[in-house]
Amino acid sequence: MKIVIINSGSSSIKYQLIDMPANEVICSGMIDRIGLEVSNLSYVTQSAKIEESLPIANHKIGLKKIAQLLMDEKIGVIKSTKEIEAVGHRVVHGGSAFSDTVVINEAVKAKIKQLIELAPLHNPANLEGIIVAEEIFSDAKQIAVFDTAFHQTIPVVAHKYAVPNFLLTENKVRVYGFHGTSHKYVSENAIQFLKDNKYTNTSKIITIHLGNGCSMTAVKDGKSIDHTLGFAPMNGLIMGTRSGDVDQSVIFYLVKALGYTVDEVNTMLQKQSGMLGLTGFSDLRDIESNAEKGNADCELALAMNAYRIKKFIGSYAAVLNGIDAIVFTAGIGENSSYIRKLVCTDMDYFGLELDHAKNEIRSKEMREINTPNSRTKILVIPTNEEIEIANQVYNLILN
Repeated sequence: MKIVIINSGSSSIKYQLIDMPANEVICSGMIDRIGLEVSNLSYVTQSAKIEESLPIANHKIGLKKIAQLLMDEKIGVIKSTKEIEAVGHRVVHGGSAFSDTVVINEAVKAKIKQLIELAPLHNPANLEGIIVAEEIFSDAKQIAVFDTAFHQTIPVVAHKYAVPNFLLTENKVRVYGFHGTSHKYVSENAIQFLKDNKYTNTSKIITIHLGNGCSMTAVKDGKSIDHTLGFAPMNGLIMGTRSGDVDQSVIFYLVKALGYTVDEVNTMLQKQSGMLGLTGFSDLRDIESNAEKGNADCELALAMNAYRIKKFIGSYAAVLNGIDAIVFTAGIGENSSYIRKLVCTDMDYFGLELDHAKNEIRSKEMREINTPNSRTKILVIPTNEEIEIANQVYNLILN
């Protein structure tokens, strides 16, 4: 069964064509820096590899470009869209309506659209991917896998806000959690690693997903029990353009004292803050490059980013009553030795001892970067949300 996986992020599109149930990746690639002056595109098969830089203004243009490559006469991997039996879509926010993988129909699309207000950087891109895929792969089943599903196990003591009760019972205002497919995938790999190394029969793991969007999860025995993102994907860690945690009083001050409208504040916190607001750059590669050249704003922003992560490691160590491993994943977590070093420095109280030589090694493989004496494992596990989505799509079709 050939399944196309479309993972539309806030500024990127990852895609894979996977033959199930063998989990054989026939084709993979991504487009990142969407909406910036120059975007990067990659397309990889067993016999072809393309990497190019070109302007891609939005997700619709990007998705159409991917479809053209899949069916290209020379380097394509399918001759007809009829070969595709299903298209699996990552959808960020399922609200209280979706806790499981579902076949997409008009009602599902309408609900995803309603939830745009809660995930304005993601659900529009997710919905656009669905609409374009319905046009291109018209014979395939369109299936949604929700980021929020993995976090349904977060207990009420952690997912309920200290606001009037009716906001939860009537309006479903609560912590939902995000990046669930990534946190689920890497935590399962970490658990298997610990078992293979006879490290522990139980597991207390902190997964750290660092990309343009960032989040952390406390995972106990395979279940999410706390998470940095909440009702919508904008609190917690400092992100590419999102502020992360901010005192609510700041919002009231911006509106009442400085005259901003609510929409202007929302735009500021969602699209003009985070690393972009601190440095003028939203891409960590640009920030690290400028920090190395002595840019004080970039140096401070990186230090702030790591400091916020360290605070949550401490918080989740308390929630878990210990840590067996921390896991770095996603674009920044997998590739930025700079951030990993900042996070793991002066963390010996938590048993974290980084091997600096191992930390500098770049690899697409799962790896351990702690010293032999480190009480807590420090793992880098490349996420594969697409494989996780494909497994959930395949299981839904079979059942």
